[in-house]
Order: sequence, then C-alpha cells, then structure tokens
Amino acid sequence: MKISFLKWGAVSLALLVSATGATTLLAQDQSSSTSAATPAQEPEKKADPSIAQRKENQQDRIANGVKSGQLTPGETANLEKKEAAINKETRTDRAANGGKLTSAEKAQVNQQQNQMSKQIYADKHNANTAHYGNNKVGQRRENQQDRIAQGIKSGQLTPGETAKLEKQQQGINKQVATDRKANGGTFTASQKKQINREQNQASRNIYKKKHNAATQPNAKKP
Repeated sequence: MKISFLKWGAVSLALLVSATGATTLLAQDQSSSTSAATPAQEPEKKADPSIAQRKENQQDRIANGVKSGQLTPGETANLEKKEAAINKETRTDRAANGGKLTSAEKAQVNQQQNQMSKQIYADKHNANTAHYGNNKVGQRRENQQDRIAQGIKSGQLTPGETAKLEKQQQGINKQVATDRKANGGTFTASQKKQINREQNQASRNIYKKKHNAATQPNAKKP
C-alpha cells in the first residue's frame, strides 16, 4: 500500500509540475506575443517636414542645379531673390508671434515654397543651361559656380548673398558673350585681362560672403 501511495503521489507531483510549467510557458508566450505586437499596433508616425527642413531642401536643389549647369547665374539669382524674400517674411512673422508661426502663417509659407519648388524644377529642365567652354575663361567661370554651389550646399551662403554673387556672374557672362560676338568668337588680350580682373573681384566677394557671420540655419562647417 505504501508503494502504491508513493507511486500515485509521484504521478500527481509530475502532473502538477508539468501543468505549472505549461502555464508558465503559456504566460511567457502570451507576454512575448503582446510585446512583439505592440510596435505593429502603434507604428511611429513620421513628422511632416519642418519649415527649416523645407528651406534646406530647396537650397540643396538649387546648389545641385548650379553645380550641374542646369541653372544659369540669372536663373539662380532670381530663385535666391525669391527665397530670400520668403525667409525675410518668415523671420518677421516669428518676431511678431514670440518666435513661432501661426497655422495660417505656416500654410502661407508652405504655399510659397510649393511655388518655389515648381520654379526650381522648371528652371532646371528648360533649354537654358550654363555653358563654360574649353578654355581658361570658361574654366574660371565654372570654378566660380562650383564655389558658389558649395557655399549654398554648406549653408555658408544665404539666399540673399547668393543672389548678389550670381547677379555679378550674370554681368560677367553677358560681357563675355558680347566680346566674343564682336570678335568672331574670340577675345583680344585686353578683353581677357578685363574679364580676369572682374573674376578676381568676384572671387574675393565669394570668399568674403562664405566666411562672414551670415549663414543659413543649421549651416554645415566647411
């Protein structure tokens, strides 16, 4: 009788341990499933691009257009003049509202940036491109544009500064085209010297504006 009792007692204990283990495993499995399902049930929402991020994106697109030659100095000057106006309006609105923009003001800025975006696309995909030529004058013009593009990309050049620099380049380019036309596509020695003097001045202006205190927000260090 004792042996039988011990036998049944051992069986009962085994069943109890087995049931307890199964219950524990079930609980752990349910807990694990719940944890794994939580992220899927509550996906992280991506925030809409901020006003500052949108401005940076526009500047990057302009810089790429300058670098590739898709944007002429005249087109770039016009785009940056408009971007500078939007930035000025944004600063004015923020100052009037304790550093913040109202919902209506945000909507207005986004509408203006939408228009800017369309203009950038149109200017980059029209028939106008920057041609530099395989000569010293053309190479120098291309180098100046590359320096301006880098300044836009890094944030060292503000839209207002870029507009002025590109207007200066536009003037030089116009003079180059006029001189070439008057001399059958070539330059006289004096014309080359004059263009180099003007590009020297433009080069100094690019350097000064890239190294002054005026920068775009979140400007990258050169």
